[in-house]
Amino acid sequence: MLSNTDAEAPPYRELSPLRLWRSGTSRQQACLFGGWLALLALSVCMGVGMVIWGWSGIPIEFGGLAVYLTVYPPLWICLLLTLTLGWWWGAIPAYCATVSLALYAGMPLSWALLFGLANPLGFLVMVIGYQAIAMRRDLRGLSSLLFYVQQSFIACVFSSSGALIWSYTNDYERAALLPVWQGWWLGALLQSVCIVGPLMAMLWPRVERWLATHPQLLRDSHVRSRGSLLGLLASVTLGVLVYGYATFSLADAQVNPDALRQTMWIFYWVFVAIVLFMAFFGYQLFQHWQKSQDVLLAELQKLATTDALTGLLNRREADRRLAAEWDRTCRSGHSTAMVLLDIDHFKQINDQYGHPAGDAALRCLAAVMKSVMRKVDFGARYGGEEFLIVLPETGLRGAHAFAERLRQEVASELVSHDGASFRIQVSLGVSVVRQDEASYERWFSRADQALYRAKQGGRNRTELDEPEVEKLA
Repeated sequence: MLSNTDAEAPPYRELSPLRLWRSGTSRQQACLFGGWLALLALSVCMGVGMVIWGWSGIPIEFGGLAVYLTVYPPLWICLLLTLTLGWWWGAIPAYCATVSLALYAGMPLSWALLFGLANPLGFLVMVIGYQAIAMRRDLRGLSSLLFYVQQSFIACVFSSSGALIWSYTNDYERAALLPVWQGWWLGALLQSVCIVGPLMAMLWPRVERWLATHPQLLRDSHVRSRGSLLGLLASVTLGVLVYGYATFSLADAQVNPDALRQTMWIFYWVFVAIVLFMAFFGYQLFQHWQKSQDVLLAELQKLATTDALTGLLNRREADRRLAAEWDRTCRSGHSTAMVLLDIDHFKQINDQYGHPAGDAALRCLAAVMKSVMRKVDFGARYGGEEFLIVLPETGLRGAHAFAERLRQEVASELVSHDGASFRIQVSLGVSVVRQDEASYERWFSRADQALYRAKQGGRNRTELDEPEVEKLA
């Protein structure tokens, strides 16, 4: 279960270089682009320095066991850039630094260009993880911390593929591959967790505040979906399997007894089966959770927009739809009509038959409205016994005919409740959108005035916002 800090994490968003170039101020461009170029140059120098100083595959005795570590300072800079600003900001310096040190060490150009992709590939895995699952990057929660460590491990395993290229181009013997490969991934993991992690905890709150105040410079956020989580599960599973295979394969050269070698590989394939099962189970669990969430969100959305008694839209949603329909009509120049109606003498129904019977009358009216409306129309309970229907692409003549049909259908319907039966009647007011009005409130007001005239004129009738009914005859 996520802590409150983790649950409130915003979606993963990146600073867009293109938007910074187009919309950023000159000071922002100078600081960010200039600082980034300086860090790129520093990463290249530190990468070449790692070769000069021999910081690759350093043996360290730990409990009588030799553990190999590689110290790679450009990783600190490039991973920080990736986690704070975005993948491209960290991947380009990482690629340039790795290619530069490879060329300095004498690696052929074609191999160096391929070798340079190692760390950007690992960073990409981390970005996929943060896109799939929103986690805070200040690591101030157990879930966010464990997630970061897990993603760092998988990223380091993916990037350690470069160790195999390094060993191949330097003609290392097979027995010497394990120190190089282990030094790469283990050194990168320790640096990511012990150096970059604390730096992120200090820097991210400030970076997050700056990004939040400059949303115009950010890329559009990616919606977390089944596909993004599947990508995360696939990358984690593949990373674990690659790590296991590489470890067993490289250690195989140093194991002499055949029985021990066979046992080791049997263990590996059992390990593979377990990992694949856990990945499949995790994905199925997520699918079940997502379906449950979708159903819950749909129910909440329905409760937020629907009148519980009648099943029609509530007033809040009706106002939103009215505004949207008014805007659409004004843009298109077409005609849209509104029918406002309420039940005649509704108080008498409640007094004579009781409020439950009044509720039955409201449900009956809503059912009749649904039966005569088209799919493009929408109806709402706007007040106690006041209802609203909007008829897109409908003029005054068509709206009048619709209102009369609805009035007659309601009058012919029998309401039954608790042994009592009675009929109801409605009065209706009709208006259409006028292009010269400033808002939909005037449209509604004219329908309301027409309804008032229907009430004053004897009820159980339809009135128009233009009283000359003979125009429609």
